[in-house]
Amino acid sequence: MSEPAGISPADWLALCRAATTRIAAMLAAKTSTTERALETGTTGGGGDRTLVIDAGAEAIVFDELERLSARGVRFRTVSEERGEASFGAREPVVVIDPIDGSLNAKRGLSPYALSLAVATGETMADVSFGYVYDFGNGEEWWAARGQGAYLNDMRLDPGLQERRTTDGRIELLGIESADPRWLIDALAGLVSCAHRLRALGAIAPALCQVAAARLDALVSLRACRSVDAAAAQLIVREAGGLISFPACAAPLAAPLDLVAHSPVVAARNAKTLAELELLCLHR
Repeated sequence: MSEPAGISPADWLALCRAATTRIAAMLAAKTSTTERALETGTTGGGGDRTLVIDAGAEAIVFDELERLSARGVRFRTVSEERGEASFGAREPVVVIDPIDGSLNAKRGLSPYALSLAVATGETMADVSFGYVYDFGNGEEWWAARGQGAYLNDMRLDPGLQERRTTDGRIELLGIESADPRWLIDALAGLVSCAHRLRALGAIAPALCQVAAARLDALVSLRACRSVDAAAAQLIVREAGGLISFPACAAPLAAPLDLVAHSPVVAARNAKTLAELELLCLHR
């Protein structure tokens, strides 16, 4: 079978939508917290205990990817549960979190989302397509490099600005990785820069809120993995926002693997991005 020259963003979008429809049906059949909290008894490639719903969602995504592979498309995957797998080529790399926000999902809280990114290289800078579907509120976010970012097929305005209070603080700052121990370490910096905080419990959909300027900015209090942020960071950038992984050598140099290399920071302008980078690095 001859290998296609490539696959378009429209093709990736169709694949993601097919997977989303099937995952939504699977989740709709498991509505109680008892069903949602069932574990497989294994630990995923990212180091977390795997829920049955995580494994089910991932199986659906991989079924769609196997259909793509059967058409002769070659790629590699990095996934929350299965780790790394080869489908005949090193690149492109498909970075998957089948349910970002699993703790929310098993508790019946929003948000929780499918996150899928496609990259032509090894770092966040190389991501060319990103897709996030929030099952909690039914919102679809996606972006293709150089083509803008979309929410439910409406292009996001790249000119949206942050809001600050009269005393100069960020009006609404998102925080993720909100373990109380890490929150205590960050409190002094947060008091000085933020008027109000929101912890949504899922990095991908939280980043998307910055893309739509619903949140003015976002910072994770600990290092995150590529599966959590790869898709949404492109959505933020294509929507006119800025992204940084401040523990890495360059803002978008975080590798697309399963190691938690750096916190992620998102903002609508460079001044706020720099302010939050300092918060990450000096606490």
